[in-house]
Amino acid sequence: MATQHTSSALPAPALSAAYPMAKPGYGKRSAPDQRPRTRDDFTHLPTRERYVAGFIDHLPEGAAMSVKTLAKQLPLYGQQAVSTSLTDLSVAGHLRRVRCAVGVGDETRWVFRTFWSRTARDNEWWNTYLATEQAAQAAAPVPKTPVPDTAPPPPWAPAEEPPPPPAPEGLSTELAPEPTAVPHQRTPPQAPDAMPTPSAPGAVPATPQVPGAGRSPAYLALARLGRDDHRLTLSADDCTTLEPQATEWLARGVSVDYLAHALTAGLPAQVDSPLGFLRRRLTDKIPPQLPNDHTRPATPAPTRRLLMECTDCGRPGRPEAVPDGLCRPCRTAHSPADETPPHPAEIADVKAHMSNLRDLLKPV
Repeated sequence: MATQHTSSALPAPALSAAYPMAKPGYGKRSAPDQRPRTRDDFTHLPTRERYVAGFIDHLPEGAAMSVKTLAKQLPLYGQQAVSTSLTDLSVAGHLRRVRCAVGVGDETRWVFRTFWSRTARDNEWWNTYLATEQAAQAAAPVPKTPVPDTAPPPPWAPAEEPPPPPAPEGLSTELAPEPTAVPHQRTPPQAPDAMPTPSAPGAVPATPQVPGAGRSPAYLALARLGRDDHRLTLSADDCTTLEPQATEWLARGVSVDYLAHALTAGLPAQVDSPLGFLRRRLTDKIPPQLPNDHTRPATPAPTRRLLMECTDCGRPGRPEAVPDGLCRPCRTAHSPADETPPHPAEIADVKAHMSNLRDLLKPV
């Protein structure tokens, strides 16, 4: 006859087929080097903690580990009891809550994870393991920004839609509409002076000159100032005179729009000499030398941080500063009170002090 297992622990509830999973990167993480699962696991814990620990131990990787989610799956205890059990499991060395920063630049976010160990571990083991986990994350390659696929289409991909086959010649002449005749427009007679001069045989026609062609960006920026504000109208000679100074601005890394804004901002009501006014501004407001794009310092590699959270209040800190998974205030509140009976001499002193107080309260 088989011997019935007599354990004071409540049996862990069966896992629901639809147990909620955390988002990718969050949730439960099992610590390495755990002993095999046996019937005697968690026998050193109280009944409630043993019940919660047995349930968490059977959860899959990445399962949601929030107090609210666990309380929904545990029919015997509410959120407050589950929260207290998680704190006791952290003190016992089975659980640690951490947060780690992932991402690059402005896309950095905090990921919350719960590391679980069936085998109870001390603080030194947890600190070493989390330091190794942080080093592994720092050595992991940073995901690069995906580059859009610009490769040519595969050979089997259909090319451009082929043109429709030409119609037979017999049908094309019958179905094609007759072209509409365009009336000839009369050209007005030209005056004798406007008659075109016959060009020499073999001469190449001259290319028409485009206004502004061959001018520098600084010259064109100065020429446009008068169109934007009539107070800064410059002649062609004025633009040529100021062109070297404006070119020096552009050589320092500023744009044409920046140059135009710096020269037109805060104009007085009347500008008597646009040339002298702009020459003075180009001299006094010349910007500092800006580095080129290829001389910019390289972006440093992102530093991945891993912080441990207090299991009770969620306050983050370094693993060394959160022993037993609890911060200092929570550890002080969670530590058991001193139950050592007072010394008989202390009891006698208290009684004597109370007797003295009663004598002072008596009416004279």
